[in-house]
Amino acid sequence: MPRRRDERGAMLTAIGFGLGGGLLLASPVADYLSSPQVSERHQLVNPFSSWNSLSDADVVILGTDVGGGNTDVMYTMRVQNGVTKLLQVPRDTYINSSSFGPVKANALYAYGGPDAVKAELSKHLGRPVRHHILVNLAVIRRLGDALGGLEVNVPKRMWYHDNTQGLHIDLQPGRQVLKGRDLEGFLRFRHDEMGDIGRLDRQRLVLKALFKQITRPESLVRLPSLLAVAGKDLRTDLGPMEIGGLISAMGSTELNAERLGGQPFMHEGISYWKAEWPEATAAGAAAAGSSERFKFLF
Repeated sequence: MPRRRDERGAMLTAIGFGLGGGLLLASPVADYLSSPQVSERHQLVNPFSSWNSLSDADVVILGTDVGGGNTDVMYTMRVQNGVTKLLQVPRDTYINSSSFGPVKANALYAYGGPDAVKAELSKHLGRPVRHHILVNLAVIRRLGDALGGLEVNVPKRMWYHDNTQGLHIDLQPGRQVLKGRDLEGFLRFRHDEMGDIGRLDRQRLVLKALFKQITRPESLVRLPSLLAVAGKDLRTDLGPMEIGGLISAMGSTELNAERLGGQPFMHEGISYWKAEWPEATAAGAAAAGSSERFKFLF
């Protein structure tokens, strides 16, 4: 009898979570279901079109490795004036942090979490980075499968095996659809003469393919299930509908993805990337404020 009670409790908990998730999506989905689901041109109607209040917000996207320590991926994203602008910040970028001293950009998350990353990027970019999306790279395998794969042009033969990381890369050159571990391997490979910079270039190829795939109306309709696939490997301070609204806003824009300029240099025996940060406008600098102000903003 106690076992049956436990099973009933687990079932009620699951139902509760399901109802909670349903309530989060209730308003826009109700609008979606009560209106025609296809347009006059026989295209799917976007149920998130009214949830685009974040279309002018700066978001930092962080990708951690399987261990969840340093960040392998760092992008800022801004959707504005018909353009989705992604700015890659190389992992070795030199940051002279007032809180942690000289560090590489990829160590900021390990030292101070997403708030430290947002504060430092806001200071260097001259405008506030208000939100974050943290993705464990392990989720790429699952999302790649859920989306049916991403079409990219593999530039050359890629072969690398590391049993300690569970990383096995074996790719032939040419245009192909990558899923699961192949997609993750393509993103993480950096064992050639280009090193980390080559990996950043490959990330941009995948981002362009992902942008094209995820902003399709049929993908927007499936967004709740895609978020469920990501599960605990995706953490953010944005709500589900805010994410839907942001992706919806991206769908009507052009993608502009570029890497933060600069050059490698040595400091106290450590190799860094000396970044060419963009010139901060007076309005942007005023909005970003001091490092003390960020403690209250975030």
